Amino acid sequence: MGTINTAYAKTAASALFGVLVFLFWWLCYPHALSYQEQYQLFLLTNDYFMQRIMVPGGLADYLSEFLVQFYYLKWAGALVLAAIYVLLQWLTWQLMRLQANDMLSWCYPLSFIPSILLLWMMGDESVLLSYPVALLMVMATAWASQYWDRCRFSWPDFVVVPLLYIAAGPLAWVYVALRVLRVPRRCWWIPVLMAVVHWASTSVLLQWPLKSIFLGLNYYRIPLHYHVLLAILPLMVVAAVALAACLFGGSRHKMMPASSRIWGGVLSAAVFILAFFAIHSGYDKEKYELLRQDYLVREESWDEVISRAEKYQVKNAFSCNCVNLALAKQRRLADGMFDFYQSGEDALLMPMVSDLTSNIPTAEAFWHLGMVNSAYRYMHDLQESILNARKSGRFTKRMVECLMVNGQYALAAKHLALLQHTLFYRGWANEMCQLLYQDSKVDKHPLYGKKRELRYREDFLYSYDEIDKMLGLLFVNNKENTMALDYFMGELLLKGKVQEFMQYMSWVQQYGGYQYMPRGYQDAVKCIQSQGADKASPYGQYVRKMMGGN
Repeated sequence: MGTINTAYAKTAASALFGVLVFLFWWLCYPHALSYQEQYQLFLLTNDYFMQRIMVPGGLADYLSEFLVQFYYLKWAGALVLAAIYVLLQWLTWQLMRLQANDMLSWCYPLSFIPSILLLWMMGDESVLLSYPVALLMVMATAWASQYWDRCRFSWPDFVVVPLLYIAAGPLAWVYVALRVLRVPRRCWWIPVLMAVVHWASTSVLLQWPLKSIFLGLNYYRIPLHYHVLLAILPLMVVAAVALAACLFGGSRHKMMPASSRIWGGVLSAAVFILAFFAIHSGYDKEKYELLRQDYLVREESWDEVISRAEKYQVKNAFSCNCVNLALAKQRRLADGMFDFYQSGEDALLMPMVSDLTSNIPTAEAFWHLGMVNSAYRYMHDLQESILNARKSGRFTKRMVECLMVNGQYALAAKHLALLQHTLFYRGWANEMCQLLYQDSKVDKHPLYGKKRELRYREDFLYSYDEIDKMLGLLFVNNKENTMALDYFMGELLLKGKVQEFMQYMSWVQQYGGYQYMPRGYQDAVKCIQSQGADKASPYGQYVRKMMGGN
């Protein structure tokens, strides 16, 4: 009866852990799931499969991308991660039991430590799911190796080791370590075989730096950069198994029930403390607030963007672009722009930045304004900036929309052909294919037809320094584009062009659609007329900050 109760307690602990992990990702960090999903485009084609598995760790990478596509549905992504964390904990425990003849229940909390470290490590948004998938493949193979332990000289490892390296990459060394711990006398030669296989790969992958080959090609999004926990986590798995062998291997150790409860309590407390530090240290508040704003912009949850910024706003241009876009979409930019932090001239629209994230809200703002060509250019550059050379479903989808508005159907068809080989973008792509080469249908479309009315009539080049002029020209092109008017007036205030701002106030009165002068403009006019004498003026505070004052 005691054994049965203990088994139920272990199962309940693992199940509770899985539920907590599910809730953590689904309720607390759905924006992290959205971030990961938008930087890959998993294609259901044979060519895509062959392209992925041609490098060490390619199968783990392929399987991880298959799983990450389900992040499109936040609950499904959270469920995938919960299963991975629980499976890592369960395999750790099974390997500990396999190594020791008689494991005591108080050691069970030790099996949670690798999963907690994984939670900590995945706070780094550049850690790819291929890493835990590869680790699970290696651990599962090590657990299955018990079935060929009795083979003379452990000959199946001649086949398993090379295949495991090809499938999982350098994490195959974990399998080697676990095999040597398990049967050292018969498996002493496996590290030699693994070293030969690993080094041989360097002669095939000549285009890759040695550091990437030895540390893994698909574990981290940024080439030649790695999180320290990428090395510590597999060491902790091996250490947990080695500890089980030292404490319980070869003989039966008895312990009084009271002592077992004490040790179990101590280990459980240690796991909870480690989990606290994992969440506190692994998930930077400002970084994940920016990811949440990006997620809310993607979902067009404008009210939530504003409400979160009212409580806490990260003080950089990315956050300003998100908040100002939300204000503009709610027609609140003229009233409340300077109630929020403004980073400077780039607070509405940022210049081009060569990374995969910074310009997302600017690209979205261009799209909503009707600056279709600029939206396309920013989205294209964002996709090309993905450091592991993947595509993005989100970016590709927006690029297609820009091409459809511009009537560039041949190029749009090429992008749609890719999306048709995906799981979650296929339906949308099929619908868009019905609009190809159908100008009349696009003109009547409630979204794309409107964008055709808002866009510029002529093609031309412009520099970022002239962005205020471009916004003014966009409004002149279509007087119903009140968002362009709000952005134009806001850009004049950000740049301190007060004479132009006063000059174009007549546009606001005539075309703005306001029943009264917006509060933010009233404040700016008073500040300009008083030459900043009003210390309580939100716009005056912004001007003093830009001039280096308090």
